[in-house]
Amino acid sequence: MEFVNAIFLFGLAAISIPIIIHLFNFRRYKKVYFTNVEFIKEIKQETKKKSKIKHLLILLCRILAIVCLVFAFARPFIPVDQSLINQGAANAVSIFIDNSFSLEAVSESGNLLDEAKSKAAEIASIYEPSDVFQLLTNDFEPIHQHFVSRDEFLEMLEKVSLSPAVKNISEANKRQIELFESKPEHDKSAYIISDFQKSISDIDLLENDTSCNTFLIPVFTEMTNNLFIDSCWFESPVQQINSQVKLFVRIKNSSGVSYEKIPVKLIINNKQKALASFDIEPESSSEIPLIFTNNETGIQNAVLEITDYPITYDDKFYFSYSVSLQIKILCINSSNENIYLNSIYGNDSTFVFKNVLEKSIDYSSLNIINLIILNDLDDISSGLSMEIKRFVENGGSIIIIPSSDPDFANYNNFLTSLNTRTFIRKDTNSINVSNINLDYEVYSDVFENDDDSKKKLPANIDLPVVHTHFETKRSSQTNEETLLLLQNGDNFLSVQSNGKGKVYVLASPLSSEFTNFPVHPVFVPTMYNIALLSKPSGKLFYTISEDEVIELNPKNSQNEKLVYKIKENDSDFEIIPEYKTQNFQVRLLTHDQIKNAANYTLKKGNENIMGISYNYNRKESELDYFSENEIQKILNELDSDRISMIINDNKALSQTLEELTKGIQLWKLFIILALVFLLCEVLIIRIWK
Repeated sequence: MEFVNAIFLFGLAAISIPIIIHLFNFRRYKKVYFTNVEFIKEIKQETKKKSKIKHLLILLCRILAIVCLVFAFARPFIPVDQSLINQGAANAVSIFIDNSFSLEAVSESGNLLDEAKSKAAEIASIYEPSDVFQLLTNDFEPIHQHFVSRDEFLEMLEKVSLSPAVKNISEANKRQIELFESKPEHDKSAYIISDFQKSISDIDLLENDTSCNTFLIPVFTEMTNNLFIDSCWFESPVQQINSQVKLFVRIKNSSGVSYEKIPVKLIINNKQKALASFDIEPESSSEIPLIFTNNETGIQNAVLEITDYPITYDDKFYFSYSVSLQIKILCINSSNENIYLNSIYGNDSTFVFKNVLEKSIDYSSLNIINLIILNDLDDISSGLSMEIKRFVENGGSIIIIPSSDPDFANYNNFLTSLNTRTFIRKDTNSINVSNINLDYEVYSDVFENDDDSKKKLPANIDLPVVHTHFETKRSSQTNEETLLLLQNGDNFLSVQSNGKGKVYVLASPLSSEFTNFPVHPVFVPTMYNIALLSKPSGKLFYTISEDEVIELNPKNSQNEKLVYKIKENDSDFEIIPEYKTQNFQVRLLTHDQIKNAANYTLKKGNENIMGISYNYNRKESELDYFSENEIQKILNELDSDRISMIINDNKALSQTLEELTKGIQLWKLFIILALVFLLCEVLIIRIWK
């Protein structure tokens, strides 16, 4: 047994007072005379013995009452864990409440978030008013980044509500430990109240800080059923006007029951565009195709919807995309224009196609171009090389079509700067293309799938013939993709990612003397799809609280005087994001200002630049929790005496915590014993005659 206020033990000296009173009994006795002296002597001896026993019992009761009162003021306790006890020190207490959407679920005692807030209040109640407290939630709000009094803490606790933000358990605990650094003179205790979903509970990564005790307090729900939309994507990265589109939707079933004939709707610009139904097995996912047609150009604000109860925040999924008006293509020629390129791009309203001579390039206009074709150039000037490199790094695409007699040294310097293969020599052997890379997006929709839905070239297909080509040096350092492969293993057409852009390299000029590729049926879809893919599509959606960077087209940075704004489509909510410009590339940062899942519009001045969609984090939708046994097993593996779990037993949380942090308190017991001994004294005096 130990004492909180051991100095009060000096009060034990007060037991001398009843002892002195009993030793020096000043009471006077009245003499009574009797005739039978022997009989009186006998009675007197017997009375003295009984009186002595009575007085000793009264003395003992008084001594014990004083001892119990002194012990009560000294606040004795039995330590549960010596490492958790320092009763005389000031305490700094940090309480993290997982206020994510999963705490929308209910338990026997009601809403999980309300239960978590109640437990936080109980924790605060076991500490002294002089201790300091810090409240932390998934939002990491500035107001929660410092310590306050208990009354201020309870006031802040009342305002905690569900939030779309999601933080891992280790991330929250790390923030708690960082905030404790401002209180080096205090004893530190960190509490984490959560439902401990497996998707966010990286308990094994908790820091074993020797200056801080960490307690995990689980709140559990009996309901674990949830059906939600996880994500979506297009079959083709480019969307065109009046073209059929296939959108895939991934639905997940985080429950132990199956669902049948559940409808999923697609709404674009407030109009229903597609409807489908699906069946899904327990604890599984399903990909549902939705087919529709884009009937208008510009920004398309879309939302997918299902119906599920009672967890509804993940039943809608927002995304946005653009249907392009036109794709801008610049063809840089040495002298004559290429008739094959003119026939593909010049006669299609999808493209704005322009031919220029290499000496007449307006470099200032390159930032609005989507695709640059270097056609039949004998060499690449240093100025053009530098501008092309910058163009590609910022997201542009280029096609390199060499001349019949290129300057190998000059070309190789240029190709090296783009991290592509370099030319070795001219190969005049006539050879066929042997393979087409059907897995790459350029050819993803060119050929029909077989009966097994596998992409496969038709049998006995006639592939292009190459009479003369430039052999390239093989290298394992590049991440290139071969699109058209020759029979001897050389590349005829390849693509190399560089920065945010792509570099396509053709191994021969587009001339009938070198190849029949320009008149082959494969030529048109190849060049057409390369041009379509050069249009940046942007991200379909972003996730709230992940603070992702929004990257814009360089052309949107023309007027630096205008301010970027992000406005929610169905409300007046609007923010001004931070933006940075580097090499004509604009990067926007929202800094967690967006809290609602919805479709938004990025504006610059009065111009609508693009659609931006935000969704709630789907980590919270996976209703898979750690049990108390699983949590304890992980903690046992951590082997830390500073991290423990408060087990959910029949005791009140405040009592359990008081025992853990302050030991088993005995002062109430001693108060009761003191009253009992005083009562015994009164009974002895009044009853024992």
